[in-house]
Amino acid sequence: MSETDFPLPPPTFEFLIFSLKMQAEMRMGMLPIGAPDDMEQEPDLPTARHTIDMLAMLAEKTRGNLSMEEQRLIENSLTELRFRYVQVTEATAKQKAAAAQVSENAEHVNAEHVIADQGETPASS
Repeated sequence: MSETDFPLPPPTFEFLIFSLKMQAEMRMGMLPIGAPDDMEQEPDLPTARHTIDMLAMLAEKTRGNLSMEEQRLIENSLTELRFRYVQVTEATAKQKAAAAQVSENAEHVNAEHVIADQGETPASS
């Protein structure tokens, strides 16, 4: 084993659930990775939703075959991810609306400057 190798965790149900949960959280922008510039990226909501849906499918397909601890883990993970997904979706929508408003205001101000440069008043247009 080289210096960069490290032992992988055992392939358990818990590890699978945590892996899917982390993928969804990363896609929602909750776990920034890489350079600080990566923190400014917009969340990938369709991929996050797909990962949450895969976790829900796994919960459905394993129903009745899980220990109480495993059942709690998957249900709690789904509840938390769904709640966070709604929060991130709403926050993203608000940011887009605010950006559109700023853009619209900037266009309005630029139009007024063009009119003013032409020697007209904005009220006469």
